Amino acid sequence: MATLLGSWRRGSRQGAVALASAIELQVLDGHLPVGTQLPAERELAEALGASRTLIGAALDRLRENGLVASRRGAGSWVTSPRSEGSAPIYPTETEDIDLVCASAPAVPGMINAVDAARRLLVDELGGTGYGERGLLVLRERLAQRYTERGLPTSPAQIMITNGAHHAFVLALRMLANPGDRVLVEQPTYPNTLEAIRAAHALPVPVALGEDGWDFEGIEAALRQAAPRLAYLILDFHNPTGLRMDDAGRERLAALLTKARTSVVVDETLVELDFTNAVAPRPFAAGDWSILVGTSSKSHWGGLRIGWMRASEDVLARLSSARFGLDLGSPVFEQLVLSELLADPEPLRRRREGIRQQRDALADAVRAYCPEWTFRFPGGGFWLWCKLPEPMSTRLAVAAASRGVLLAPGSRFGAHGGLERWIRLPFSQPPDRLDEAMRRISLAAESVRGGTQAVPVT
Repeated sequence: MATLLGSWRRGSRQGAVALASAIELQVLDGHLPVGTQLPAERELAEALGASRTLIGAALDRLRENGLVASRRGAGSWVTSPRSEGSAPIYPTETEDIDLVCASAPAVPGMINAVDAARRLLVDELGGTGYGERGLLVLRERLAQRYTERGLPTSPAQIMITNGAHHAFVLALRMLANPGDRVLVEQPTYPNTLEAIRAAHALPVPVALGEDGWDFEGIEAALRQAAPRLAYLILDFHNPTGLRMDDAGRERLAALLTKARTSVVVDETLVELDFTNAVAPRPFAAGDWSILVGTSSKSHWGGLRIGWMRASEDVLARLSSARFGLDLGSPVFEQLVLSELLADPEPLRRRREGIRQQRDALADAVRAYCPEWTFRFPGGGFWLWCKLPEPMSTRLAVAAASRGVLLAPGSRFGAHGGLERWIRLPFSQPPDRLDEAMRRISLAAESVRGGTQAVPVT
């Protein structure tokens, strides 16, 4: 808290005003999200080198403005004028902790980007607001990012969509007919499987080993099932966290090119890289490889802006197919994302925050469920934990009764299974993750008949 506030003007009455204004700025900029528990007055006074009287006066001012709420025995927390004193983030014994949705609050700097976009919106109001490819300024910045990653790209090779999943559905609609087969990894992103089934296509799963992709299995599936389309996640795979190296990408590209199979590569998590290693180059396999990305994990799920990177010919066909689904993406959100992409600081801070949460969850799993094993991921949003016995669905049911929502391993399989696995997102604050694992350990103990030891805390 003291680091966030930095230097602020101390004094008597004006000191309280200055401190309240400094805290308000951190709230509006997203550094202190709604629900964040504030330190006790004495603790905050010591950290800031201020009197408790000044701290109390500043908090009183924030309460009057509706930005802080307090309750005896629960302390004070960040709220908003319309939230009417919503509860703090720290979970109570009866509060549910959602570990199904793997998404974080907005990155710091969102309000500044919104303010900048509001001014830029004036230039767009004279037009119709429709655009099948998206705003040029956003496409230019996305093209630049691909080029910097080693895949030369022009704005004409970018189409803006309403998220990466929307981009995949567009490609699926164009490239696969009812009854066609779509190659997927096993496990994979559940919503992709739902989209394939909704299109009356058939998922063809190829198992991922604990060490990576089975290229022989992929080659066999391409030869025997002749899928029209492949959907793959090569960067911090959902849910395993695996990442394919350059050599693997070259081998995969050769297999898909030989089979003449179009491929959608989901890069939703490519920006959440916690390592300092040189990242693999973006995947490329001829004219029919489509890369899709989104701001939902890197910046905020509420932004709902994604994109496709493909050849101009493919995008021309996709534009025609798109009219049956929607007529373009919202202009204002595109301007906001364009402003966010111009500043590397929000992403840097997002990576650092998520990395700390990954470490906290890994420590909690080791402490509460020492029999579980997992690969420590270099990025992404989750741990893919191997359980000591097939109990994933039973564990999810038992955890729900203790206030933790889990997605069982079967959700990530094309045809169910995966009962020895559970996905644990680390998109929550460390305190919530620790509390979640405490409850999950109790659920695991009940599922296994009380054979699992639970540390006393």
